[in-house]
Amino acid sequence: MSATCPNLQQSIAWCQGAPEYPGIRGRVYYTSKGNIVKFPTLTRDTLKRATSATLTGSFELASGEVWKYIDINVEKSQLTSEAQGEAPSQTQLNKLTMVHNGVGEAATAAAVYLNNNDNVFVVQDMAGRYRVVGNERWQSVTTVAQDNGQGTNPASTTIEVQATDEIAAPFYVGTLETEDGTIDCSDGSVTPSETDGEGDGE
Repeated sequence: MSATCPNLQQSIAWCQGAPEYPGIRGRVYYTSKGNIVKFPTLTRDTLKRATSATLTGSFELASGEVWKYIDINVEKSQLTSEAQGEAPSQTQLNKLTMVHNGVGEAATAAAVYLNNNDNVFVVQDMAGRYRVVGNERWQSVTTVAQDNGQGTNPASTTIEVQATDEIAAPFYVGTLETEDGTIDCSDGSVTPSETDGEGDGE
């Protein structure tokens, strides 16, 4: 007797005239997977199938660690996802391209800690929603390329990420502990860190 498989399918509605703004916003957060002590998870049914595209819970980092950021050129950066593999092992390949308008020492040093490292990135789309590239199960691949420009062509550092996932860059509504404070990704609000404003004298 065959197993009974609950149906996960649902309608996908779209209202005529509803805007869907393209692109991602100008600041991307990232950390090495080695800094993460707990990952948010996908909700699953009894057959281990993901039942939502939104992660549950928050990332927890090792003591003293915070999410770093990369400022990017929004006109040249993008997030895409495509199917890969064959059923029943088909997954999504999430691809993130970030173009940073700089080739100075800090941008050049990015290759040192991004290349050959398993990283996780959190991007914000133009509607304000946060999405994750990288996960606990599969290793991400990050590469850094640099162009010092020529004539009127601008100099830039390009960071490209590829990460296998079950979901096309799952949504994230937890928190991010950053250098500037804690971001609540459910609404984008920021709570400044306790050290902000200290050390300015009495």
